[in-house]
Amino acid sequence: MSYDLSAFWNGYVVAIVICSILGCALLLFVQSKATFTENQETGHKWDETLQEYNNPMPKWWMWLFTLTIIFGLVYLTLYPGLGNYAGQLGWTSAKQLEKEIADTDAKIKPMFENYLKTDIKELAKNSQAMETGKRLFQTYCMQCHGANATGTKGFPNLADNDWLFGGEPEQIKETIANGRVGIMPPYGGGEALSESQVSELVNYVRSLSGMKHDANLAAAGKPLFEQGICVACHQPGGAGMIGLAPNLTDQVWLYGSSEKVIAETIVNGRNNRMPAWQEFLGDEKVHLLTAYVYSLSNNK
Repeated sequence: MSYDLSAFWNGYVVAIVICSILGCALLLFVQSKATFTENQETGHKWDETLQEYNNPMPKWWMWLFTLTIIFGLVYLTLYPGLGNYAGQLGWTSAKQLEKEIADTDAKIKPMFENYLKTDIKELAKNSQAMETGKRLFQTYCMQCHGANATGTKGFPNLADNDWLFGGEPEQIKETIANGRVGIMPPYGGGEALSESQVSELVNYVRSLSGMKHDANLAAAGKPLFEQGICVACHQPGGAGMIGLAPNLTDQVWLYGSSEKVIAETIVNGRNNRMPAWQEFLGDEKVHLLTAYVYSLSNNK
């Protein structure tokens, strides 16, 4: 047995609205026909000084109530309010939003089109454009990269000069427009590396950037790194490759540099994704965002 909930709630809303209006009208009708005796007491008295009288409602109050009912009827005729009835004007909040967006786009589109014609490096020097780019960044990018673009665990710092996929304008634009996927495959669980080998690799990786490590374990981990599964992506010496694997010889660590975190990365791998914004933002805003991100590490 099926039951149309939408039809039920439509009828429910219509009934509530109509009954409310009829109830108000009935109250006004009853009050207009009722007879009252001047200074008729109701029998309610407080502290022998306050006495309640049965007097009619003030005329101004009744007229105000009447106007309210008339306004409600006119409103419900023109605008949605009676369940699924859309109103004579066909107004919807979605249409209003579309109109407001269209009006806003009409005002700012020439400005963005002008920015699109400007070289990214030159645009990055335009303080007015960068204020607009900053607002775009705080709307769409801040949730992951932070208000100051310094990132957090798993989300890279955009204000330094370390770039996983390249820091040139076209590389940054490619990242923003089409997104990126970063994958570090897992090598733990005994299938590729034993627990002792993971420990050796961890110490060797830490030695590459001059961090505290066990020299004996690092020495044992070096051939594992250079002759095994790591060198193909991270290159001999661990300097990495743009777009493929991060540099392990600097002090920049996306997930952290502790022995525990590095071991976790080797054993479980990492899978990170930067969403694509081209379709949502369009060419102009992607171009401006690119210039803003470029400016963070190039226009000090």
